[in-house]
Amino acid sequence: MGFLELNHVSKGYGNDGARRPVLSDINLSVERGEFLAIVGYSGAGKTTLMSMIAGLLRPDEGTVTLNGQVVTAPAPDRALVFQNYSLLPWLSVYENVYLAVEQVFGDRSAKRKQEHTDKYIEMVNLSPARKKKPTELSGGMRQRVSLARALAMDPQILLMDEPLSALDALTRSTLQDEIERIWERDKKTVVLITNDVDEGILLADRIIPLSQGPGATLGPAVRVDLDRPRDRKAINHDPRFKAIRNEVLAYLTGPGKRRGSAVATGSSVANPAVPELHPVDLMASRRMGFLRGRKTVEAAV
Repeated sequence: MGFLELNHVSKGYGNDGARRPVLSDINLSVERGEFLAIVGYSGAGKTTLMSMIAGLLRPDEGTVTLNGQVVTAPAPDRALVFQNYSLLPWLSVYENVYLAVEQVFGDRSAKRKQEHTDKYIEMVNLSPARKKKPTELSGGMRQRVSLARALAMDPQILLMDEPLSALDALTRSTLQDEIERIWERDKKTVVLITNDVDEGILLADRIIPLSQGPGATLGPAVRVDLDRPRDRKAINHDPRFKAIRNEVLAYLTGPGKRRGSAVATGSSVANPAVPELHPVDLMASRRMGFLRGRKTVEAAV
């Protein structure tokens, strides 16, 4: 049994009469200390999947278990790094991280909590900015704060929901290196959601593609058996990198690609009745107005 297990998990939204399936029959097993990347289309349900692992949502069917315990609600053993940072704008870098430390380690002395907070701020190279507010930071620095806050909770599993997708390419590559460095140091169990196949290959031990929705499901896992640390320039020329990339893309553009929701669900919406429409001649009304005006003038003369 894996450290994290999802067994026949399904989730949908809407009323029973018009419920839209988002995820269908998700089965997943993640080992302790593993770095897993799930790659899929935008809107396929990746955030919904992550929210169920975090305990923010309950599955309609199936179970999510972590270390043998069924996940029913959020808890400090699962830390989630969001795409939009989710920092409190009125607090400094230090205060945003300290708030999480206070919630998880409230029984520690003030000095130990301060030292613990500073340790993780330093880990993401933000010590010089510890007194700054989020509005004074770049996007990359804000995401570092979010990462420090999550790590400072000392979770059993770190969940990252497309944490780098809103960043520019240079900042994104820098943070990818930071994430790999921190993971190598602590060996936390990590589940990364991304829509970038290359990012998954660079960071993960294993990649699993998620099919296009609705009713998205996981495809076959691909082992990333490339030596660490991984140099992005070097692996671009590695035949194994290309083979892994092609295998993931082959699923996403083949069996994992669905041609619209109606086709996927067998709904009659596949061929909706489209009303017969005709273009409006906008110049016609002008011509009619001109002619009416001309007749009026001629009659007056």
